[in-house]
Amino acid sequence: MKVYDYKGFPNPARVRIALAEKGLFDKVEFIHVDLPAGEHRKPEFLAKNPSGAVPVLELNDGTLISESSAITEYLDQASGNPDLTGTTPKDRAIIAMMQRKIEAGLMDAVGAYFHHATEGLGPDIETDQNPTWGKRQRNVAVKTMGWMNTVLADRDYLAGDNFSVADITAMAGFAFADFAKIDIPADLTHLLNWRTRVSARPSAQAAA
Repeated sequence: MKVYDYKGFPNPARVRIALAEKGLFDKVEFIHVDLPAGEHRKPEFLAKNPSGAVPVLELNDGTLISESSAITEYLDQASGNPDLTGTTPKDRAIIAMMQRKIEAGLMDAVGAYFHHATEGLGPDIETDQNPTWGKRQRNVAVKTMGWMNTVLADRDYLAGDNFSVADITAMAGFAFADFAKIDIPADLTHLLNWRTRVSARPSAQAAA
């Protein structure tokens, strides 16, 4: 398999963590896509993903899978334990729900702030900024952190008792928040404790 990505960016980080959790990291060839240089907007890459976004998983038969949630779903179903997306209908629905709420409320919100209210990837890439929208999304991210802290008051992980793709998305989202200089408020102790736990997982180093 091949993964087209940019190491250290949030969505590629999600896939790298999932690969490490599933024991598949060494079975993948990583192909660097230079986002700051605009390589993701060139015809060669757009032929693989018309959205112009990384990561993209290319299977050995040439099948191309984009969108991080779709890639992690494939990896989880294609390999054995540990399970990351749930085994029962109820578990799968809860994990998918939590993953999407965290993706939208944390990672996408931080992304909007970074791309619209900061210099982002530079003037050649950030050609259509809306600073007011970006600053508003920063507030969304902080509000989402408060909700996550409440969720973690009575559980170890964001979707229940077991580590899942919801936690993976949150890990990538907080790494992005660090880069964008959005701190977790000090009074969100459940969330801070969760982050300490998941940061100690060996897979966390795969995205560093």
